[in-house]
Amino acid sequence: MFQNMPAKMRARMRKLEAIDATERQERLPASERLCAVPPETGRLLALLAASAPAGEFIEIGTSSGYSTLWLICAAAIRGHRVQTFECASHKILIAQETFSTAEVTDLVGLIHGDVRRYLPNCRNVAFCFMDHAKELYAECYEMLVPNLVAGGLLVIDNILSHHDILAPFIAQVMADTRVDAATVPIGKGILLTRKI
Repeated sequence: MFQNMPAKMRARMRKLEAIDATERQERLPASERLCAVPPETGRLLALLAASAPAGEFIEIGTSSGYSTLWLICAAAIRGHRVQTFECASHKILIAQETFSTAEVTDLVGLIHGDVRRYLPNCRNVAFCFMDHAKELYAECYEMLVPNLVAGGLLVIDNILSHHDILAPFIAQVMADTRVDAATVPIGKGILLTRKI
């Protein structure tokens, strides 16, 4: 999966990593940055997605499309597409450029709009990566969990970097009898959940 990554995909990843590093050095506000996951988180996402049960792959919060590229690595070997949602117009344009430059437009469905309008229709979800507005995590979680297949994985980002904001949500997930969950201290911290 990683060894056979196309050169154009790898090149786009490196470019986005460089942009993200520069924006962080310049201390741009999060709303103005690409906010890409670190490469180690991307690799873990790809490994988890490749190991998910049969079903659909979705991503909530496309941003530049960096994490989507990692998910596409897994989707490609399974004959899947990744459905990804983004509400910010300027990020949609960057993501479109990412998918075009990496030559993966046939492996991704990019939807511009509020994901809450679409989640009720996302059925048989085997894998979901959630990395968007933190104040919407709990609402999107409740909309998504019923649509996960048995054994389906939901990976939620920024659990450590935004722990002060997300603590009540984390407690809610940990107490949810519909899933098994664990915090993984990689990157900005992920909450890994598996539908029972």
